[in-house]
Amino acid sequence: MNFQRSTPENTKLTICVWHPFTEWRPKPTMARAIRTRWPEMRVIHLPDYTRLPEELPDTDIFIGYSLRPQQLKDAKRLKWIHSTAAGVAQLMYPELRDSGVVVTNPRGIFSVPMAEHAIGLMLALARNFPDSVRQQDRAQWAQQALWDLPQHLTELNGRLLLIVGFGSIGKELARRARAFDMRVWGVSRSGKGDSPLADKIVPVAELAGALPQADFVVIAAPETPETRHLIGPEEIALMKPGARLINVARGSLLDEAALLRALEGGKLGGAALDVAASEPLPPESPLWKAPNLLITPHTSAISDRLWERETSLLMELLERWFDGRELVNRVDFSRGY
Repeated sequence: MNFQRSTPENTKLTICVWHPFTEWRPKPTMARAIRTRWPEMRVIHLPDYTRLPEELPDTDIFIGYSLRPQQLKDAKRLKWIHSTAAGVAQLMYPELRDSGVVVTNPRGIFSVPMAEHAIGLMLALARNFPDSVRQQDRAQWAQQALWDLPQHLTELNGRLLLIVGFGSIGKELARRARAFDMRVWGVSRSGKGDSPLADKIVPVAELAGALPQADFVVIAAPETPETRHLIGPEEIALMKPGARLINVARGSLLDEAALLRALEGGKLGGAALDVAASEPLPPESPLWKAPNLLITPHTSAISDRLWERETSLLMELLERWFDGRELVNRVDFSRGY
């Protein structure tokens, strides 16, 4: 079904996200900016999901992380969902796909902090910062001990970085890797692209041929059914001894059991995870004590500029919506992102 776009005076926009991590919750400045630009629009900002059932039936535009099938059924006037999260796997259900409701996401706004975070993880692994910090906690000057570890201190300079997922995050990472004089290969769904940021772009079907060449592998692809365990035991086995593996995408893209075995067996020179298959990562998870593994708690996308960027993009989308123009960042249900 195709909906006719609403006008500001007959539009109700509802913002509703609750998450245990406070920074994922929309700031009041978002609703304030919308009300200032379109004072005739009804803008509802809910701090949690308590009142959502009563606000949904006459909502035209929903701003939030997720909407379940039953909630979609109750949202009789809904025309557009804008996800505040780039990952939209939670919205890829048949009822929404068949409803005709437009779905957009904030793709691109997380690219800079995530690229910088990935560079930080790469540097931390190359220079073995985690062990340096542990030695500092023990008040030990561990110069010899650090050098004697199997994974010698190394450089990013001249190394080959393989970026699995050459979208906006991958390209920002490639831009920064170039500043370190790294060689960069990208992996994309089709392998098409003429980016000056990469020496080579290969299709995901040729991932197996690229992995043995890489010194650093960064996973930055979207979460879809096709990318589940994109990096599994066979892919890790293909990586060169001493290579470093970093995941800033989603936990489902990496087989964590295979990673654990590779680290315990000394196959990899190190790994870093910003995401996990189960979040928060349970205290009993063996990943916490895995050798040469650095864990950050899904903070790669977090920045003090997050809601400034979220709001700016939403304002542009709303301008396009009311002007009748094509929406940017529209989600493709066939691809899942």
